[in-house]
Amino acid sequence: MARFTFSGLPVGLLVTLLVSSAESAEWKKHVVHTGSQTLNAVAADFTGDKKVDIIANSDGKTRLFVGPDWSETIIESDPAHGCIHSEFMDVDRDGDLDWIGARYTPGLVYWLERPNHPLKQKWAFHLIDDQVNGIHGLLKGDIDKDGHPDLLANSAQPVGRFPNSLAWLKVPRRPRKADRWHRHIFASGDAPGLSHYLGFGDVNGDGRPDAASAAKGGPSDKTMMGNWFAWWEAPRDPTKVWTKHLLADNQPGATNIQPADVNGDGKTDFIATRGHGVGVLWFEAPSFRIHEIHKTLKEPHCLVVVDMDGDGDIDAATCGFGSKEVWWFENDGKGRFKNHRVGSNQESYDIRAVDIDTDGDLDILIAGRGSKNVVWYESPLKR
Repeated sequence: MARFTFSGLPVGLLVTLLVSSAESAEWKKHVVHTGSQTLNAVAADFTGDKKVDIIANSDGKTRLFVGPDWSETIIESDPAHGCIHSEFMDVDRDGDLDWIGARYTPGLVYWLERPNHPLKQKWAFHLIDDQVNGIHGLLKGDIDKDGHPDLLANSAQPVGRFPNSLAWLKVPRRPRKADRWHRHIFASGDAPGLSHYLGFGDVNGDGRPDAASAAKGGPSDKTMMGNWFAWWEAPRDPTKVWTKHLLADNQPGATNIQPADVNGDGKTDFIATRGHGVGVLWFEAPSFRIHEIHKTLKEPHCLVVVDMDGDGDIDAATCGFGSKEVWWFENDGKGRFKNHRVGSNQESYDIRAVDIDTDGDLDILIAGRGSKNVVWYESPLKR
């Protein structure tokens, strides 16, 4: 029997080479921490040595992993401070980065003040807010355009002082001495159905940053008012209530939505995920027609929207904790995406795109819930 060849190679060998090529396309995985169910991880230079470090919270402990070897220092330990999300910023404007954590319910947002000697001295605890309840989104952004970052958080539970709402929190003038930050409820009761992550950016081109969110719905949504994507239009005075615009309902498991000009037409679109359902999608402005990016990825709970490959357009990345696969989605600049699998057998809860090894490209940092780990994937892309 004749053996078919392609470019001089037997077909069987060609198939083997193609499979090997697909496998080798996955990014190199680095394990930072194992053994703890981890919902959040952020990366930045927290020690001041110009190397990227990682802070993650799990099992009531906030751990600082010092790069590049990831030696561990526990900077706070309190079982009551288990966090679902985290952020970082220079809260006290002293030139170093502080860490911010959020507990889901009962709601608690706090910051840990970075000391002069972060590996030896205590990181002081400071309260930000304890009235927003059901915090499943934590995002920094300059809401009032004063040149300093504020904090967005959701009050997703249908109970408490601010049920089914979204808030932004302004850093007080003297944050070390303040009892709490200045709280502004911008979505007052019109974000039902267990809202999740928040997005931030100028959607309508009026020069004011707007916000977006999504609600997962599902069996735990006793209001039965979830499964939607929406954005809120900021007024001239951002301390007032903002105007809600529904993008889509009947979206089971909606969790993430980030504004970005996806197709390069100068209008703000949205990239989104159904993180408690199936699929990655984008909304095309101005009608916000839905385009599917990955139709079958199960539970892509996390999302990062950024120019991953440095070609000037907006890409995205996620990890489906149901599929246990990490993907990045390469945009051709016109909203047509090529999907690349970054890694397999990895569950997630949150994701960040950071140049962890400082080689000029964006790596992917993942907090693994079911995987009980913190890992990062080394990017082969050259920006």
